[in-house]
Amino acid sequence: MSVERVGGRYLYRLAYRYRREVGGVDVVGEVADVVGLERLLAARTPVRLADLREMPAEQVG
Repeated sequence: MSVERVGGRYLYRLAYRYRREVGGVDVVGEVADVVGLERLLAARTPVRLADLREMPAEQVG
């Protein structure tokens, strides 16, 4: 799972990532602010904001 800031816009995207052979990316939801992200995480995952850590883009996906 990853949370992405979508380039050019301040949207946070919650996505499950799979190998390309299995289908690639399944976007669970997009929100415009951190409060919305917190709600989306609470509704769809066992993960909370405090559990997140930033990774360099080259390590993601």
